[in-house]
Amino acid sequence: MDYRQYRYRDDQFEIKEAPTRVDLGLTTEELKKRVRDCTKRLSELQKVLYAQRTYGVIIILQAMDAAGKDSMIAHVFSGVNPVGVKVANFKQPNSTEILHDYLWRINQQLPERGQIGIFNRSYYEDVLITRVHPEILVGEHLPNIERVKDIKESFYTGRYQDLRNYEAYLTRNGFKILKFFLHVSKEEQGARFASRIEIPDKNWKFSAADIREHQYWDQYQAAYQKVIQNTATKDSPWYVIPSDDKWTSRYIVASALVDQISRLPLAYPLVTKDEKKELKEALKELKKGNQV
Repeated sequence: MDYRQYRYRDDQFEIKEAPTRVDLGLTTEELKKRVRDCTKRLSELQKVLYAQRTYGVIIILQAMDAAGKDSMIAHVFSGVNPVGVKVANFKQPNSTEILHDYLWRINQQLPERGQIGIFNRSYYEDVLITRVHPEILVGEHLPNIERVKDIKESFYTGRYQDLRNYEAYLTRNGFKILKFFLHVSKEEQGARFASRIEIPDKNWKFSAADIREHQYWDQYQAAYQKVIQNTATKDSPWYVIPSDDKWTSRYIVASALVDQISRLPLAYPLVTKDEKKELKEALKELKKGNQV
């Protein structure tokens, strides 16, 4: 399975042309097995990443509501040591965060070198939801924005440039950025919302706000298209993942993660002669102590 067919590295992206469902010719059980295999490999890679402490990985998951971000994290990273994985969820900025620049709260959640950081939503919310609800920006104390009509296209052009520069900065500092847009159809989203109402065990997932946002489908699709067109680069591409079938999307994402992280120059730290000597001495002491 070549996940690279879902990769975008420039402005040549049209959301209506991107599939939300694909048939990989695999049964659900076969997909589950392949995801487990990928998870095992991710666990091995994470151990080396953590031991080396030179590189870090930032995984960005963006999607419409009910696209499967939470379950993606749960299934793909189920076997990875939690010590080396950090998950951050970004929702509406609180009163403290609003008083800082919009990337301030992101910096607080960046992973350490050696860690895999997962952003469940990210700084891209600041050029997505604000497109659909520009009134949000009026309350953020931004220079020259006192009314919605003060928000010009140049504002978003500047933010796209900010994000490209920010990701280039992180990349130069040893952080691999992997950006995934879980792409679902309007019909599939509606069906998943309905199941949250109709199936008692899923009632806790239901939010009236999700239903209200569903009516802005076209505006969100347009916002995502602009984001991907303006922030997909060679070093930090977007992967637009068909996600109407959750196990298919999990397998594609897991495959991409394994391949991309494998491309980092990872290796366990070398042990010097003096360190090896110390290890041998420590082993002798340990055996001596056990004989007493």
